[in-house]
Amino acid sequence: MRIVAGSAKGRRLKTPASGTRPPTGRMREAAFSALGSRVRGAEVLDLFAGSGSFGLEALSRGAAGATFVERGADAVRALRDNVDAVGLGGTVVRGDVARFVASAARAGTGPFDIVFVDPPYAMPDDAVVAILDAVAPLVAADGVVLVHRRAGAPPLEPEFLRLQRSRRYGDGELSWYERREDAA
Repeated sequence: MRIVAGSAKGRRLKTPASGTRPPTGRMREAAFSALGSRVRGAEVLDLFAGSGSFGLEALSRGAAGATFVERGADAVRALRDNVDAVGLGGTVVRGDVARFVASAARAGTGPFDIVFVDPPYAMPDDAVVAILDAVAPLVAADGVVLVHRRAGAPPLEPEFLRLQRSRRYGDGELSWYERREDAA
């Protein structure tokens, strides 16, 4: 897997041997094309980061900072190696995503302009919705939350985020959410 564009274009990223399912280059390219100039200077939160391909792509395209949250030991090793190799910064947090989000909300962390959520396909919908509702207060008023799930999965209906659109890429689907005004 490689970074698609920006200052680190073509940089090869390590991927863990198992346990992750990185977004395809096609999906990342489409997402960043749609995000356009919103990426430059953005603060990015990459949840269930795996190899960090989404957050590193954002940094390569001019994001100001990225926070990567991942639980798996193999994935965290690959992620740290990728952050170091790309050399554009970023903070790696090893831990449970739900705990991180709850702690960040209590601490007043954020706001994040772009949040990427890539939960395991096997994660129950109600658990994903709980994470989305917990992350909503961390999202900037004009921010966006992108959720990568299995294509054809039923739409999620978080209380504090509004679904804007979904698009299929191979066996995955990328859904765009915006924060509802009452999420603050």
